[in-house]
Amino acid sequence: MFIDVDSIKIKTTGSYVSMGQYILEAKYGYHKLWGKDSGRNLNGDITGTLLGVFPKITLQFKPLTKAELEIVAPLLDSSSQTVRYYDPNKKAYVEMSTYTGDYEVIDKNIVNGIIKNSGFSCALISRHRRA
Repeated sequence: MFIDVDSIKIKTTGSYVSMGQYILEAKYGYHKLWGKDSGRNLNGDITGTLLGVFPKITLQFKPLTKAELEIVAPLLDSSSQTVRYYDPNKKAYVEMSTYTGDYEVIDKNIVNGIIKNSGFSCALISRHRRA
């Protein structure tokens, strides 16, 4: 749920960078992690321990210029980020500590600064379960 241009912000150190100007869409996932004792019993009932719900935000980036990519890439390459986003469960903006999945940028002679790369996506995955 991409609310407005400032509804998703990322920082590694220093201040937040608003992602709204760089992305086309954001897909919000709320992934459940179950314990080893989880599964179906012989009656077909689900049993087990829910360890937590781990939010994941997948950002679909628009084609970026060299200058834009130079702003975004360090955020995604960092070992961890702080992401601020709107959580509909809490009905408020929240912060979460994340790591990123892999991403690939197709370089179409972006070095000249005029031509843009192809769009790409990258997931911001919570390091901790949602409180």
